[in-house]
Amino acid sequence: MLDLQRLRALHAVSVHGTVGAAALALGYTPSAVSQQIAKLERETRTVLLEREGRGVRLTDEARQLVATAQELLAIVERAETELEERRGRPAGRLTIAAFASAARGLMPGVLAELGRRHPALDARLCEVDPHLSVDLVAKGAVDLAVAHDWDIAPLPAPPGLEQALLGDDLCDLLVPAGHPFAGRTAVRREELGGERWICQPPGRVCHDWLLRTLRTAGHEPDIVHQADENPTLVALVAAGLGVALIPRLGRGPLPAGVVEVPLDPMPVRRLYALWRTGAARRPAIAECVRVLGEQWPKVAAHPPR
Repeated sequence: MLDLQRLRALHAVSVHGTVGAAALALGYTPSAVSQQIAKLERETRTVLLEREGRGVRLTDEARQLVATAQELLAIVERAETELEERRGRPAGRLTIAAFASAARGLMPGVLAELGRRHPALDARLCEVDPHLSVDLVAKGAVDLAVAHDWDIAPLPAPPGLEQALLGDDLCDLLVPAGHPFAGRTAVRREELGGERWICQPPGRVCHDWLLRTLRTAGHEPDIVHQADENPTLVALVAAGLGVALIPRLGRGPLPAGVVEVPLDPMPVRRLYALWRTGAARRPAIAECVRVLGEQWPKVAAHPPR
């Protein structure tokens, strides 16, 4: 008989792409995941993973097993949902994926409140980019995601997912203290030509928004520095190396040498909670979405300065 935990390990490698990333998502060590898959290979008398450069590649047989594993995990999830629904209170493990600034600015308060209200609920957070986290929810790798999109770049939501709008996160233009825009009450997008931009790398939602918005305003952005984390972008602005568009959520207080200037119209990104339709009845999901909805107005009402 195939072992469900070993199938779960193989499924995680398929979803996350590497043994190390699968181990991190499952809360195991990489060697433990490798051992689980090695045992599954002995059980099935089949090679499931092959070396490919520094990583691994799933064989065709492994991909068939992954499809089976996904069906079995969905059955287990339905059973767990029914049991939790009968108990009528949130319990068990709840895995949540959130993008970086939500993980920093929103989720600590949400997790603390969930722990206070529901000691039997084991909520666990992982930091993941929005487009990746939505896919992880769809594939059953995490239970719920906190993601965002922008007005001109809607969040793609695959079939089988439900979502709830949490609210709007305002964004400001950050400039060095000696910049000509410093002290302005507002700057229009048409005035942004010729600036040296500090931005997240290509493929990130914020990078795509900046390109589309400036091109629509008639400017080709000169992106001179790229970094994943907003604190790094702010530090580069503080050093006088360019300007950046930074959302308020999770930004933190601005250091000396950085001035916040509103754009007109002000950019807005929308925050969502997403979960699988099959898990919608689970009390843990409903309670987490409810607490997210309660916490967001408190966070949005006190933007960093």
